[in-house]
Amino acid sequence: MTEVAVLGTGIMGAAMARNLLKHGNQVTVWNRTRSRAEPLAADGAAVADSPGEAVVDADVVITMLNDGDTALSVLKDAAGALRRGQVWAQMGTVAVASVPVLAGFAAEHGVVFVDAPVQGTRQPAEQGKLMVLAAGPLDARTVLDPLFDAVGSRTLWLDGDGASGAGTRLKLAAVSYAISLTAVVAESVALAKGLGLDPSLLGDVLTGGPLDSVYLQMKMKAMLAEDFSPSFAVDNAEKNTRLIHDAAEGAGIRVDVNDAAGERFRRVIGQGHGDEDMAATYRASFPS
Repeated sequence: MTEVAVLGTGIMGAAMARNLLKHGNQVTVWNRTRSRAEPLAADGAAVADSPGEAVVDADVVITMLNDGDTALSVLKDAAGALRRGQVWAQMGTVAVASVPVLAGFAAEHGVVFVDAPVQGTRQPAEQGKLMVLAAGPLDARTVLDPLFDAVGSRTLWLDGDGASGAGTRLKLAAVSYAISLTAVVAESVALAKGLGLDPSLLGDVLTGGPLDSVYLQMKMKAMLAEDFSPSFAVDNAEKNTRLIHDAAEGAGIRVDVNDAAGERFRRVIGQGHGDEDMAATYRASFPS
């Protein structure tokens, strides 16, 4: 049994904590808004009042927070309770530039840093079928592999140094595909409707053909039903488009489709729908 602290219990963090508990780990959770962590007590988690209280006895600290600045701030709050040799798995989506900063903080405190963002949304998180994209030293893998197996169906170890940000770089490339594809589907569904057609006819054209996919069907169904229950929220997707843009700019490449998707998300946020699923980018094609 491994003692795990999970810092950040939003959609993803809460699902991951539950799967860690199901696999027999001892889990302490913390969230800035405590009410979002408290339901996990019914699953067997201890609920901490502060990051320091959460990490003090942990073998592994998992952060599932909104961005690198937040992750660093929370770990600084917990600094007095950190112990040399603890493993920190940073599993949220952060900027490429944030990774060496986080790794540097870990090194200052004798903590083993692993860059391990996850690919997937609410449903695979709840099912324990995320993909973990990890970079970190070999000696951390013994303790982390069973935990990653609890939250995911597959782990890709990409590099022996977490500071390299290999996991984060691959995560941004992968999430760019999902974000851009969502915007493409939204525009096609909206265009069919705008041209006076039943937009479900688009499904008749695409289903079973070379352009079909499970993802297409899932997002198209949500758009046709205008059911935008959040699996991956617009606010989060918009943040990721900025992370992708900055990473691409640093690499000297252009990501025009990503940037256009970001503009659509910002329109939807302006309409007051930032907490809906990113399929709500469909709304961006119509007047508010």
